[in-house]
Amino acid sequence: MALAESWHVRSRSRECAATQRPFTDGETIVTTLYPDPESSGYLRRDYCLGAWNELPTDAEKPFSFWRTTFAAPTGNTSDDPMEKLSPEEILARLVEEDEDHTENTRYILAVMLERRKLLRETDSQRTPNGILRVYEHRKTGEVYLIRDPDIPLSEVEAVQNEVIILLENNGRLPKTMVEETPIETSDQTNPPTSNDAEPDEEPEESEEE
Repeated sequence: MALAESWHVRSRSRECAATQRPFTDGETIVTTLYPDPESSGYLRRDYCLGAWNELPTDAEKPFSFWRTTFAAPTGNTSDDPMEKLSPEEILARLVEEDEDHTENTRYILAVMLERRKLLRETDSQRTPNGILRVYEHRKTGEVYLIRDPDIPLSEVEAVQNEVIILLENNGRLPKTMVEETPIETSDQTNPPTSNDAEPDEEPEESEEE
């Protein structure tokens, strides 16, 4: 069962959660994550600095919070289903689907995007299920909660190869990889017919006169 914590948190709000005042382009705001009482996930709230500083001392404490810069939406997104997905769009899909077999891949992809300066790690929190890392998309403000799976060094290369395959196949692994079919030998894959020799047996030769 995949951890419910590794969720894609909704996009950045366009207005303050406390005052409902629309944010202005380039404004410094505070992004917060609160435990969702109706699920095992998290709720996002964005505040202008004034409203954040005026929250009462006895207000609910967020799971995580950080300062960020609001960027007004550009409206240049495309809805063409045939368009090749970007690495961050692939990460968003994997986090949203929350499949067990992609947990390691999600983490490696997030680290890769952080090194490309597309994501930034804003926080990390230790939970009963391990370390939960909070990543924010530098441009769109989208937030991803990714569990650090502590991948053994011996497995890193295999996971990196899986990420490469995902990027080459628009975010989907080939069916054979998803099914994780065991590799079989040619003798097992193609059973001998009545005209074929049995494994490890030499075909009978005609006696010489």
